[in-house]
Amino acid sequence: MPVEFLGIAATHNGSETSPRSGASFDKEFTLKLARAHEDHGWDRVLFAYGSGSPDPAPAAAYIASRLDKLQILLAHRPNVSYPTFAAKTFATLDRISDGRLTVHFITGGSDHEQRREGDTLTKDERYSRTREYIEIVKRIWTSHEPFDHEGEHYRFHDFVSDVFPVQRPKPDVSFGGSSAAAYAAGGAEADIYALWGEPLAKTAEQIEAVKAAARAAGRTTPPRIQVAFRPIIAPTEELAWEKAHRTVDAIKARKEKGEPAVVRHHRRDEPENTGSQRLISIARSGERYDRALWTPTAAATGGAGNSNALVGTPETVARALLDYYDLGVDIISARGYDLLGDAIDFGRHVIPLVREEVAKRDAERAARGPETLVEAG
Repeated sequence: MPVEFLGIAATHNGSETSPRSGASFDKEFTLKLARAHEDHGWDRVLFAYGSGSPDPAPAAAYIASRLDKLQILLAHRPNVSYPTFAAKTFATLDRISDGRLTVHFITGGSDHEQRREGDTLTKDERYSRTREYIEIVKRIWTSHEPFDHEGEHYRFHDFVSDVFPVQRPKPDVSFGGSSAAAYAAGGAEADIYALWGEPLAKTAEQIEAVKAAARAAGRTTPPRIQVAFRPIIAPTEELAWEKAHRTVDAIKARKEKGEPAVVRHHRRDEPENTGSQRLISIARSGERYDRALWTPTAAATGGAGNSNALVGTPETVARALLDYYDLGVDIISARGYDLLGDAIDFGRHVIPLVREEVAKRDAERAARGPETLVEAG
């Protein structure tokens, strides 16, 4: 199966290791970073969502109108707009991008962060709302006749959109989470299921949970699996590990100063969301797993988001990624700490190695015949 690479579409040059040098929406840097991804072999970039961050939809439209190939993954929280409005926004963006849009729906794992924008639902209620929201958006994308909706969270009457996506029947839907509620919602509704990088054995367990949820929802084809990492690469193993330790020192220094890029969006000692809890638990159990997985970056941020690293030479990191590919992961999400430089280096030195080996494996499977292809799928 083909492999795809997802990078980050940051709107400024700051990260957990260094403060930004300009405005929160730096138009020139946003375009420069996206172009670096397009020019160095990446397939798509994520426009993330934060309560106080620049609105990702117009930022995505800005990039889509200036680049020809790079695909867009747009993060969206259902609490910030009504689904009728959101479905039109997504369809318009798919038009602007000539069919390069995927939408990533975020349920929200922190009560504190959700309440910043007036969302007071409980976690279970948020998952119920997200599932209903996705169902509505899908129907709006594909319905050319007016319809009513009377649901638990949304009610409207006689609605039909006049803007439809380029993609038929609809753009893909992405979803993430590590709780039972997340597996149930994403297993039922998602085309792509996003996970944070964990040891191989735990990733395999999560993939099986997603597949089981898809079967329970009556689906014959489960979502594709995406896994996210923070790559730290260098020409030699020694230099890579020196770089890794400098990275953690920089994260800790910024955290001690209380800088917002590394302070968690919750006020408890432990994060509320299951994904972050899992990362912290893994970090407490050990620093190194499998070929190259390293947990101190996750520990330093309190398990905030995509934060487990892959450390080593490009060859080592590529082999580590292929181990995940062998589990059934076909979308690799990667984001370095030097956003621009790491995107270029990863694109130059890691992506070609992974693509070459995946193509070789696919050719070998094809040569062995259809039975092998069925088994591999």
